Amino acid sequence: MMIRQSLWTAMITPMQQDGSIDYNSFEQILRKQEEAGNGVLVLGSTGEGLNLNDEEKKAVIKFTVDLDLKIPVMAGIGGFDLETQKEFIRFCDTHGVDALLLVTPLYAKPGKYGQYEWFKSLMELTQTPCMLYNVPSRTGVKMHPTVPAMLSKEFSNLLGVKEASGSVEEFKAFREAAPEVDLYSGDDGMTPAFAKEGAVGLVSVASNVWPKATHRYVEMCLGGETSGLFPVWKEATDSLFKAPNPTPAKVLIRQKDWISHETVRPPLALEDVTDELREELGRSEQSIANWFSNHQQ
Repeated sequence: MMIRQSLWTAMITPMQQDGSIDYNSFEQILRKQEEAGNGVLVLGSTGEGLNLNDEEKKAVIKFTVDLDLKIPVMAGIGGFDLETQKEFIRFCDTHGVDALLLVTPLYAKPGKYGQYEWFKSLMELTQTPCMLYNVPSRTGVKMHPTVPAMLSKEFSNLLGVKEASGSVEEFKAFREAAPEVDLYSGDDGMTPAFAKEGAVGLVSVASNVWPKATHRYVEMCLGGETSGLFPVWKEATDSLFKAPNPTPAKVLIRQKDWISHETVRPPLALEDVTDELREELGRSEQSIANWFSNHQQ
């Protein structure tokens, strides 16, 4: 059954000071997403999925599913080794994950048909809804706009495309090539613009920090209520990306006392979050709190 969820939170993975996964904090922030009614994406780039080993990734999946959350759970499937991705999809299916996020392969920079064959090889393994992820800033290559259209003709479990190019024109290219495929904003700050072009939802980093406020933000974007969104949301979400993601988000979530430590794993480093950025993040927290108090339904 296809999932209708207008907001997915690309979850951070909380860690202890020694870098091990902090499951107590993880449950706490997952429950906050449940309370807000947001779907959760675990093991995406925000979750440092490529910084965890296979056993850790499987443990994260099992832990999340075993919480029996009242919200859907999506698992990030990312990398460049096809057989490893296939094995992990089988594991996710065995453990009852609700959806999968399939990213354009890293490093190889495949063309249109290479991308198509990659996604086809993964999607033919599963009946689980699959969202494709276009994020050229991380993969080094743009997803060709016709690839989702090609796949939609073969697979009924294509959930949509997470479009994180940062370009309205590229978003429109996907819309024109595959009008039947749902498009999700993969960029918090671009959501008002993408919603105007037909986006059905957002896969968000900001909702880690502001679960209920971001939920309301998405409702307003999809409803065409852009009054009151600017500049507060643009400034606040920009602050989360002034150091490599998810480092600023972890710093701010720790300031809110929702996790025990700010720890990130190499190649990320907390030193990239300057004192000036920490102060800016604090101002973002206050501005979103003020905004939400004035825009609750």
